[in-house]
Amino acid sequence: MISFEDVQAAAARIKGAVLRSPFIRADGLSRLTGAEVFVKYDHLQATGAFKERGAANRIALLSPEEKSRGVVAMSAGNHAQAVARHAALAGIKATIVMPQHTPATKVTRTASWGAKVVLHGEMLAEAAAEARRLEKEEGLFFIHPYDDPAVMAGQGTMALEMFEDVPDLDALIVATGGGGLIAGSAVVARHLRPACKVYGAEVEHYAAFAQALAGEPIKVGGPTIAEGIAVRDIGQRPLEILKALDVPILVVSEHAVESAIATLVESAKQVAEGAGAAGLAALLSFPEHFRGKKVGISICGANIDPRILANTLMRNLLRDGRLLRLVLEMPDRPGMLAEIASRIGRLGGNILEVAHHRLFSSPSVQDAQLEIMIEARDAAHGEAIETSLAEAFVLRRV
Repeated sequence: MISFEDVQAAAARIKGAVLRSPFIRADGLSRLTGAEVFVKYDHLQATGAFKERGAANRIALLSPEEKSRGVVAMSAGNHAQAVARHAALAGIKATIVMPQHTPATKVTRTASWGAKVVLHGEMLAEAAAEARRLEKEEGLFFIHPYDDPAVMAGQGTMALEMFEDVPDLDALIVATGGGGLIAGSAVVARHLRPACKVYGAEVEHYAAFAQALAGEPIKVGGPTIAEGIAVRDIGQRPLEILKALDVPILVVSEHAVESAIATLVESAKQVAEGAGAAGLAALLSFPEHFRGKKVGISICGANIDPRILANTLMRNLLRDGRLLRLVLEMPDRPGMLAEIASRIGRLGGNILEVAHHRLFSSPSVQDAQLEIMIEARDAAHGEAIETSLAEAFVLRRV
């Protein structure tokens, strides 16, 4: 167990090296969820994620001999950037091992801090094995992303700041990957406000802590937008803390994380990566736990690939019914396109894309097929447009 005093010491040690990020009430999210929601904007750190806290504390505690050897770390991205940055600030060489399919944004930004980046393995566990090999062969000091007391204490400084700003929080929801952040946060909450309930948030394909706490074998894997918390080998020190402090884990779906990313863009005007939006995803997925309560969440990371962000926002518009993709069967005669466009326009829909097929897609030579994408104000508006088109044409959604 780390202690509250360990977190306090870490806060003093890293002061000035990391940003004391804002923690403010989010009116839009509060109205949406029925809770009084406060958001910690820790994605405003120089590397775009909270991981700077633990890395700064761990590196500050290195001995001169350890610094001279250089450091090595494994990470899906945010710990990598944090170690790279604070190693550079301390004049220490750094080697970072990342899974092969880490988003390009995180790879390039890690390298930009001067670290040597090694891409190895499909999962974080394989990257960890390679990092351990380099530790032994090259004599580097290994900085674990979560299963290290100094890292855990550093991560806990985020929750310390949250309680300093809003002392009477009823609940805290923490994105949970390897466990460093939630372990440090739980220790702080138990000391400063025992009545505050701390929840972890995991994504369904990587619910390792939920399984471990339930006494089940850990079975994880599969694609996830929350690669920052896609961890198989969770920290044993964090696990013991979560057991001792009885911290429950909320498991959310991929769609919930995607919706949370979009909600942060629209309601809070903030960009988050999948892991960074996991806390909000849990709040949106389990509103009964938090309605009427004062709840703290964090945007703990914002290093999302622009293409992934764009696709996520478009997918969310489709799910919300604000984008319609329809295929219409229509008579192949003059004026039909104008009639369809006029019908949509009269209802206030906006046509984004049109594809007109005659030769191979239509069931009859007398017909044509129209694929059309329409923007609507909301789901009800989209349904009205679809109903109007269905009165005159055979159509289906795609």
